[in-house]
Amino acid sequence: MPVLDPNPQNGQKKLLIVLGAMLAITVVIAVIATIASP
Repeated sequence: MPVLDPNPQNGQKKLLIVLGAMLAITVVIAVIATIASP
């Protein structure tokens, strides 16, 4: 059973998108907090 599937299924791609979105939201919140802090 390969760790990295050469042809990822829809579930894996969706999981990757969700993880990327979570990371992007975290970065955006950090940037906003940095700008908003006096």
